[in-house]
Amino acid sequence: MWDRQAQLLRARGREVVTPDLRGFGEAPVPDAGFSNVDDVAQFLPAALVGNSLGGRVALETALAHPADVDTLVLVSPALADHDWSDEIKDYWRREEELFERGDVDAATQLTLDAFALPHVHDTLEPMVRRSYELQSGPEPEVSWPERRPLGSLRPRTLVLVGEHDLADFHAIAERIVREAPDARLEVVPGAKHVPSLEQPEAFEALVFAFLDG
Repeated sequence: MWDRQAQLLRARGREVVTPDLRGFGEAPVPDAGFSNVDDVAQFLPAALVGNSLGGRVALETALAHPADVDTLVLVSPALADHDWSDEIKDYWRREEELFERGDVDAATQLTLDAFALPHVHDTLEPMVRRSYELQSGPEPEVSWPERRPLGSLRPRTLVLVGEHDLADFHAIAERIVREAPDARLEVVPGAKHVPSLEQPEAFEALVFAFLDG
């Protein structure tokens, strides 16, 4: 999902790594427990950019390794202690029901409808389907670092949320900007939950300028 931005950033002279989280892309879910934060920490020091679950991973990596992350871009991030709405809980319930029935087609379409604008469904469909295929086995324990307050977040931080994203992600973005010491919020017009794909030019204008300081 980051191919376009990675190519553009490399053309600007940056070294870019786009690791797959376990259970996504080409990274299978291991048999034993694992830590997304530990997986990402091997690439530090670095600026971190993450979307959704990737945003939570980027945030928690920055909190756990404050000396090694100086710039942070969080795109519609999840947050561990957010009080999720009934809308999101209902999505999770329906997704689990479809997943347990083995109806990958319906689960994929449910996720696309919930989180992405129609014009990027064809791009996202194989990514979402692949994640369901990889996560179809036993679910190992995912460990997270000890929870640290947002007020201890050290990097300069840009928080992005799509104009049409779900209310939960607007609330999370606003909370991070309210509590973190050096964070600002930008709303990406015409985007939902994946603005890097839905409105790439607007996304890149904001993120590249921020990365350049």
